[in-house]
Amino acid sequence: MLDERKAAILRAVVECHIRTAQPVSSAYVAQLGELSVSPATVRNEMAVLEQEGYLFQPHSSAGRVPTDKGYRFFVDSLSGPTPLGSDQAELVRMFFDRTHGELERTLSETSSLLSRLTDYAAVVVAPSAPDPARVRSLQLVQLSPHLCLVVAVLANGAVERRSLESMADMTEAQVERAAAVAASFLVGSTVDRTGRPAPTGDPYADSLAQAAVDGLRELSAEDNQAPVFVGGAARMAAAFEAVTTIRTVLGILEQQFVLVSLLKDVLDRGLTVAIGAEHGLVQLAECSVVVAPYEVDGQRAGTVGVLGPTRMHYDQALAAVAVVSKKLGRVLSDGEPVRPGSRDDDRQRSAG
Repeated sequence: MLDERKAAILRAVVECHIRTAQPVSSAYVAQLGELSVSPATVRNEMAVLEQEGYLFQPHSSAGRVPTDKGYRFFVDSLSGPTPLGSDQAELVRMFFDRTHGELERTLSETSSLLSRLTDYAAVVVAPSAPDPARVRSLQLVQLSPHLCLVVAVLANGAVERRSLESMADMTEAQVERAAAVAASFLVGSTVDRTGRPAPTGDPYADSLAQAAVDGLRELSAEDNQAPVFVGGAARMAAAFEAVTTIRTVLGILEQQFVLVSLLKDVLDRGLTVAIGAEHGLVQLAECSVVVAPYEVDGQRAGTVGVLGPTRMHYDQALAAVAVVSKKLGRVLSDGEPVRPGSRDDDRQRSAG
C-alpha cells in the first residue's frame, strides 16, 4: 500500500508518461501544484517508488517511467470507466443506429469503430458456436427459373445463405411451398435438427425444401470456428519506436488462434485489463490488453478488446470497450439490424 503522497506522485508520473512517452522528472511533478511539496521531496519519493518496483529510471540523468506494477496500481486506483466524450458518444450512437449489415460486416465495422475511439488496435471475436444456433427465420428467394437462395437468420445474429440450383424450372408456387415447409421444420429449432420436413404432396417442392435444410446443416458445420476481426492494426506503428516491436505486434495480430486464446485467458482470470507481462505472452510484453465480453440473448457470446502499448490511456480504453461491448450485444440480441448480405463464396447445391 502507498501513502497518499506517493500515490499522487505515481499517478502524476503515469499520466504524464502516457501523454508524452518521455521519462518524467521530479521537477515536472512538483510544478503541477497539486502536492505542495518541493522538487527534492518529490525526487526522494520517486526514489522510494523505484525501490518498491513502481518506477524505473532508464539512465542516471533521466526521469522515471512506470513499470507494469506502476501501471497496475494506476489502473486499480481508477474509479471505473469514465464516460465517453460527447463526440465519441455521438459516434457510437450513430454507428449502432445504422448498423444493419450481416453479422460478419457488423463485427468488422465494430472493430474499426473501437480502433477509432481508442487509437489502438481493436479485436472483435465473433460469437462462438460450439452448438448450432436456433433458426429465427427462413426464406427462399427465387433468383431465376433454375436458381433460388435460402436465407436463414439465426438466434446469435448470424445470417446463413445457400444457393440452390435446379435442372428443372421452379415455379413461384413451388418455391413458396418449399419455403413454408422448410421454415416449419427449422424455425425455433437448431440447424442440425435431424429428420426430414413434412411432405407436401409435391415431390419437387419436397426436394427443394430438403435441399434447403441440408444446405444449412452443411454451412453450420463449416462455420463452427469463430472468426476474429482486427481493426486499426496500422495504428500500432505509431505506438512504438522500435521497428522490431512493431513487426512482432503486427505478426501477433495476424494469428487468430493466439488472439482468441489471449483474450479468453484474460477474461477467465477475471481481468478486464492485462498489463505487460501479466497476460503471459512474451511477444507482447510491451503491450496491454483491455477486454470485455458481449452477450447475446443473455449468454456470453464473444469478446471485444483493444491492444496497445503499456502507456495506453486506460480510462478511455475501458470506457470505449465497455460501451461498445454492451451496444454490440444489444444489437445482436435484438436481431432486427441483421440482414442478408453478399457472401463471396456462395455455394450451390442441387435441388433435384
